[in-house]
Amino acid sequence: MVAEITSYQSRVEKWLEACFPQSVRSDPGERTHRFLEEALELAQANACTRADALALVEYVFGRPSGQPAEEVGGVMVTLASLCSASDINMDEAGDWELDRNWDRIEQIRAKQQSKQHGSPLPQ
Repeated sequence: MVAEITSYQSRVEKWLEACFPQSVRSDPGERTHRFLEEALELAQANACTRADALALVEYVFGRPSGQPAEEVGGVMVTLASLCSASDINMDEAGDWELDRNWDRIEQIRAKQQSKQHGSPLPQ
């Protein structure tokens, strides 16, 4: 499958280029950890408990791995449906966060540089 990049994804890539070295922005492990961190923060903000999150970790990791492109589709569908259920405009929220990140490049770089290389933890 050839990846066709959306306008939003392209704008995020431009921010990544301005913020991080190639080794950080193109590392699938690093990007996966940051995605999981944000997904957990969203779940926490929506009152998901630690117990529920840990139960879901056990459930997911007890099953065979899926295909990344298919799982991206699932993430997008469930994120859009969560936004609808939570009365959040997904496009506006994404644009707002990307704008905010442009204003925090130095802070984000410092956080990235202070973390242990290869660690899933952000600091």
